[in-house]
Amino acid sequence: MDTAQAIEALFQESRRFPPPPDFAVQANAQPGIYEEAERDLEGFWASWARNLEWSKPFTKVLEWKEPFARWFYDGELNVSVNCLDRHVRAGKGEKIAYYYEGEPGDRWSITYKELLDDVCRFANGLRKLGIKRGDRVAIYMGMIPELPVAMLACTRIGAAHSVIFGGFSPDSIIDRVNDAQCVAVITGDFGRRRGSTVALKQNVDTALAQTPSVKYCIVAKRVGDPVMMKPGRDHWWSDVIAGQPTTCEPESMNAEDLLYLLYTSGTTAKPKGIKHTTGGYLTYAAMTHKLVFDLKEDRDIYWCAADIGWVTGHTYIVYGPLANCATSVIYEGTPDYPDKDRLWEIVERYKVTILYTAPTAIRTFMKWGTQYPKRHDLSSLRLLGTVGEPINPEAWMWYRENIGGGRTPVVDTWWQTETGGIMISPLPGISTLKPGSAIRPLPGIGADVVNDQGESVPLGGGGYAVLTRPWPGMLRGIWGDDKRYVETYWSRFPHLYFAGDGCRRDADGDYWFMGRIDDVMNVSGHRISTAEVESAFVGNPRVAEAAVCGKLDDITGQAIYAFVTLKSGENGSEALANELRDFVAEKLGRFTRPKYVTFTPELPKTRSGKIMRRLLRDVAEGRALGDTTTLADSAVVKDLEERAKTEIAQEDA
Repeated sequence: MDTAQAIEALFQESRRFPPPPDFAVQANAQPGIYEEAERDLEGFWASWARNLEWSKPFTKVLEWKEPFARWFYDGELNVSVNCLDRHVRAGKGEKIAYYYEGEPGDRWSITYKELLDDVCRFANGLRKLGIKRGDRVAIYMGMIPELPVAMLACTRIGAAHSVIFGGFSPDSIIDRVNDAQCVAVITGDFGRRRGSTVALKQNVDTALAQTPSVKYCIVAKRVGDPVMMKPGRDHWWSDVIAGQPTTCEPESMNAEDLLYLLYTSGTTAKPKGIKHTTGGYLTYAAMTHKLVFDLKEDRDIYWCAADIGWVTGHTYIVYGPLANCATSVIYEGTPDYPDKDRLWEIVERYKVTILYTAPTAIRTFMKWGTQYPKRHDLSSLRLLGTVGEPINPEAWMWYRENIGGGRTPVVDTWWQTETGGIMISPLPGISTLKPGSAIRPLPGIGADVVNDQGESVPLGGGGYAVLTRPWPGMLRGIWGDDKRYVETYWSRFPHLYFAGDGCRRDADGDYWFMGRIDDVMNVSGHRISTAEVESAFVGNPRVAEAAVCGKLDDITGQAIYAFVTLKSGENGSEALANELRDFVAEKLGRFTRPKYVTFTPELPKTRSGKIMRRLLRDVAEGRALGDTTTLADSAVVKDLEERAKTEIAQEDA
């Protein structure tokens, strides 16, 4: 049996979960929505755009000069008005916008009126400093309420923001600030993480020595320990807002004006500044948030447990939820501080109804054990979601059974920084769910799976995920580099957006993502997805988590190298390694049998919880390690290097 046959067999064996009848009858997405979108695509998108408040209504929906799109391009609006003012005017000013949970246990709530007042005061302060429409402003902060306030204040005055994840190094700040020529940086004195502090202002000071475009640095006080303040350049947040009124005239922005830049990695060392504009992005954020999460404004408590430094936080912590007048949770810290039940404690405290998190986090929860969620009442949850990477069926089932009580739909969402919002996902209330499958493109979205020649593959086959037509939330290019935009996304296949992910469709046409195509191994001529092998590993009851990469091999081209974390109470041994090799081979075919298995108590992860596969490839090949500055714990990879040396020596002997 080859890989394709093995995976198809797994597809057929997958359990199916139709929508619960009581959920389906009240769902925001109802049967016929896909057909409605296809009958009149521009009319469909226009109807969602008209849910927003426009200072100048649009009359044009789409201009498509491949690969450059303009959506609602003769209309004008302001994002902060749509996220705040219109809700307050509608009598919802006292509704909670955010429940805030600080890592040390400090907590408070913020109403829509309070958030609007804060945004206006800060926006006025930015204007007083001289920051104006068209400027770019970098934001480098921890997960504190001032972060969304800063973003929304920028949108109010027409300045584009560039949020930089608070775990990045000064070098990363330098690259991003200089590329965008930012005029200001907004930061905090310190951040909080696992009971210690992160020197945010110190990192910014180091970066600002090499960022000549920056005129101002604004510092929010979170911890209160002393920091260096440079006269004339540096200003305390409290001083910027002092005496400022709670009204601020918003800029009326063209729908295609730049809203924000968000930098993402690419095949070169230089990060790509992904451009998202105003009208189309906000339309898409609001639409996908309402449909995919089945948001009920009057009763849901929604929590996207991500960091605003990534696109998930932009779209599904800030812009989508606020545009939909949702009540959300923001949490500053990590899931395991002060104990491994912190997330479940938060769910219970605020009666969270919708939870959106990453498969990596779910597998970590599996590793920790069910005793932690069992400490808490999670019965308020009615919908679960996953984001960031393909989820293996075992983790999907664990999530549904142990967090969702065996009753909640689980929406496995596929999208990218570049797409602006969710592209392929189940719609709760309509979709029959399959553990591990993102199901199908959302209404209005065109997608396909193609082979090396760009030809659509038959159902049951696999290849490359592509998008076949423009959508409102799409990136409008790469900042300052249209050529790179075309080459990266539109040159691989004519007239198709190349997502860079491997994907299969089963006999029903449902999508199963296999990870980045650079995470596809070639073993004796067989193309094997790392995600496939990882999923097989985690299907073994003794395995908590696994990460796989290819290692150069003189005979097979590449050999499979697996880094495996066992569940609590299990111990690694050569006998267990062989048992796991056989287990994978039985699941996927004998050619998928890993040559190398290294047991490790932890995998190298970023501070946001993503496995750093690049470092695993360095370890497997015995290369000098690349940049480790974004690791949550750099000691993990050093330990892994020593373990790998022993494993390679034994197997190659």
